[in-house]
Amino acid sequence: MKGQAREGRFTRTEKSWILYDWANSVYATNIMAAIFPIYFTSVCGQDTTGLQWWGYGTSIATLVVALLAPLLGALGDYKGMKKKLFSFFVLFGVLFTLLMAVFDIWQLLLTGYILSYIGFAGSCLFYDSFLTDVTTRGRMDKVSSWGYAMGYIGGSTIPFLISIGILLAMGMSNPAAVKLCVVLTSVWWGIFSIPMLKNVKQKYYIEKKKAHVVSDAFRNIGSTFRDIFKNKGIFLFMIAYFFYIDGVNTVIHMSTSYGETLNLDQTGMILALLVTQVVAVPCSILFGRLSKRFGSLPMILSAIVLYFCICVLGFYMGFSVENAGGSAESIANAQILFWIMAFLVGTVQGGIQALSRSHFGKLVPPAKSNEYFGFFDIFGKFATVMGPLLISVITAATGRSSLAFSA
Repeated sequence: MKGQAREGRFTRTEKSWILYDWANSVYATNIMAAIFPIYFTSVCGQDTTGLQWWGYGTSIATLVVALLAPLLGALGDYKGMKKKLFSFFVLFGVLFTLLMAVFDIWQLLLTGYILSYIGFAGSCLFYDSFLTDVTTRGRMDKVSSWGYAMGYIGGSTIPFLISIGILLAMGMSNPAAVKLCVVLTSVWWGIFSIPMLKNVKQKYYIEKKKAHVVSDAFRNIGSTFRDIFKNKGIFLFMIAYFFYIDGVNTVIHMSTSYGETLNLDQTGMILALLVTQVVAVPCSILFGRLSKRFGSLPMILSAIVLYFCICVLGFYMGFSVENAGGSAESIANAQILFWIMAFLVGTVQGGIQALSRSHFGKLVPPAKSNEYFGFFDIFGKFATVMGPLLISVITAATGRSSLAFSA
């Protein structure tokens, strides 16, 4: 049948959905993880101010999205609303990312980051829930894993390499080079979002009553919350997800700012994160294939164990540098540990996120997928608030930096 997926092949709808990971992953790499955090920290000065405010900014943005997620999810389940809300957040995020290239004051840079991150996170909420519309239950692990893999191939690696080339050519500390990388991020994100905006449709929905859309949405939130609480499988998974995804997101958001406070080489950190993207491509696909044999939950648990080891290694890295007074030898050893951590993160980062998304997608009713993913997102976002906020608060209180609290 036309449009139906053959074994081993993707439909046009599945390809378009997967391509949005290719589109938005450049934001996750250039703005959230690698280039922009280092630049922001340097603009704030050589003390821990940049790390503190980067953590606060990330927590504020994720808190806003977390508080809005249930309502946005309920509204998105109505006929025709999911695509409209998705489009709004994509345009909102792309615009404020572009505006970040205009500012030089750290307060305005932080404001632009917070607003652009709200756009990014909001679009991801609806993107994730579209998984139930674009494929079947039996193909969710595969499609979700390939989404992350393609994100690492294109959205992360290709524009990341271009960005590194720009920085090396113009100077790692050159503000104009960073601004050009920010513009590249915005343009890449916007252009490669077009297939998703054009080809993906909302297949499952609830008919809306125009006069009572908002009030019905609030009633649906209460009904869905009760259903989640009654469904032991969904409820326990969401509780577990809240705790383990905190460590995952904290490592993503805070690793380079953390390394910057330890005076690690900027070029080395960025290249190490490139290794993360490259390693994550085959490993994300491998996780999807292994889930067919062992199941998604055992694969998620194995990734959690490795993430715990990564966080302990990160704590040791910071402790060894600070205990040695920031000696050249300790910094050199820490740089090696950062590369090892980057490789280890690459083996599990895409897999744990992809399988968490697809496993949850298989648990929820398709017609209310957006509302369920709204609660899924609020658990993930509140977890993201917790990790960076803890690091910022403890750094401010002690004057010492540590990534171990995410463990």
